[in-house]
Amino acid sequence: MSFPQHESRLYNKELSPESASGTWNTRSLFNWWMSAWHSLGGYTVAIGLFALGLMGWQIVIAFSLGIIILYFVNNLSGVAGQRAKVPFPVFARASFGVYGANIPALLRAIVAIAWYGIQTWLASSVVMLLAVKLWPNVEGLQATNFLGLSILGWICFLALSALQLGVLLGGMEAVRRLSDIAGPTIWVAMIALALWVLSQAGWKIDFSYASSELGGAGTQTLSMAAAVFIIVAYFAGPSLNFADFTRNAPSAASVRKGNRLGLLINAIAFGVISVVIALASVEVYGEAVHDPIELMADIDSVTLLIVAILAVSLATAGINIILNFVSPVYDLINVWPRFFTFKKAGILVAVLSVVITPWNLFASPAIINHFVGSVGALMGPLFGILMVDYYLLRKGVLHTDELFNEDPSGIYFYRKGYNVRAVLALAFAGLLTIMMSVIPALVSIAPLAWPVGVIAGGGVYYLIARGHVPISPGDRETHTGRIPSVEGQQ
Repeated sequence: MSFPQHESRLYNKELSPESASGTWNTRSLFNWWMSAWHSLGGYTVAIGLFALGLMGWQIVIAFSLGIIILYFVNNLSGVAGQRAKVPFPVFARASFGVYGANIPALLRAIVAIAWYGIQTWLASSVVMLLAVKLWPNVEGLQATNFLGLSILGWICFLALSALQLGVLLGGMEAVRRLSDIAGPTIWVAMIALALWVLSQAGWKIDFSYASSELGGAGTQTLSMAAAVFIIVAYFAGPSLNFADFTRNAPSAASVRKGNRLGLLINAIAFGVISVVIALASVEVYGEAVHDPIELMADIDSVTLLIVAILAVSLATAGINIILNFVSPVYDLINVWPRFFTFKKAGILVAVLSVVITPWNLFASPAIINHFVGSVGALMGPLFGILMVDYYLLRKGVLHTDELFNEDPSGIYFYRKGYNVRAVLALAFAGLLTIMMSVIPALVSIAPLAWPVGVIAGGGVYYLIARGHVPISPGDRETHTGRIPSVEGQQ
């Protein structure tokens, strides 16, 4: 150890390799992926591809291609996290600087907290449906509204928020145990829902169904490309901070195998069954039903309904914790390591998710598209910069102790704790992706913002940072040419 790590203001045990448990084996990561994909959001994103004018079989292909891309993307970020054994915001210190890493950390936290609140509210809507079915008298609580939500809605929302917080306060091992349960559980609901709607459809579906008139070959090709990267973009944030979980994996091989089973096999199967449910709903309702809650509301069997709702509620809570809760907790700890603990940061995230009144947020297309959407568009540039820095410029060499070194002589200190080259690359690529996401004239290419961001962010960073990235502490002391001096860094 090159410096007194524990005395650094950048140090926090929960951020350090000391807290990496090594217990997230292949099975745990496989269940993690099941929890990540098996949700109302995953179903809605898959079925939403019909809006692009694609046929059922084309959606299955596009969904599968998107998953294949995500498999390679998460192998990169996951293996890097397993080797470094630190969460995403600490890993980002190598490329953005020990203080500059708060830029990607806070950007990721904003997106995660917004979607955490939204997903909690969506899950509470399922709980409300169950409550009304079991106790019809509570329906009267839906008549009174406060801040845009009914009294029954508030009760279900706050109850689910408290339950999720309770899991997180148990630490990462409690999160892992929930993931092990929640992931497989949703298959019960999905299979039950698929069998029910298929029976209603007379056991027939049409994979050539399209919700709108098909365009020419060029239009269909663009729509297919858009569909592929919509699937990738849906998981852009979690792919960025995948290290939060793989740091606890025992080996790189376990990460790759968990990704192979959980993504290539499981996620593709989930996409196929989602399309089957949607196509069966076309036979019953005349159009693809985008919200599975609508299908559940029509189920006559109380037993089947209860099983489906409980499974969906558990699965939604599981995905919410692993994708939208853990990330901002680590991000907040990284901002103020000496103050925040896992529990303190978790409580703050839970409070913020209520303060933003997510139902109002979700109801405003302007906020979702222009604020959350534009911040989300920065996930591609951030991923490109981090992966280029680690794999191409540093050749996979990372000095973990130095990530907690606040001394100006530290190799990841750069200038005043910030690597301006990484910030400039993010600003350039981020401007491109934000324009693609929010300018109406560019709406047709908006789904391509993620790959454009990865290429632009990673490419620009490689060009301006090559030859100026320290590989080891000796680079500063011996002046090897990678970094001529502390003062000369940008």
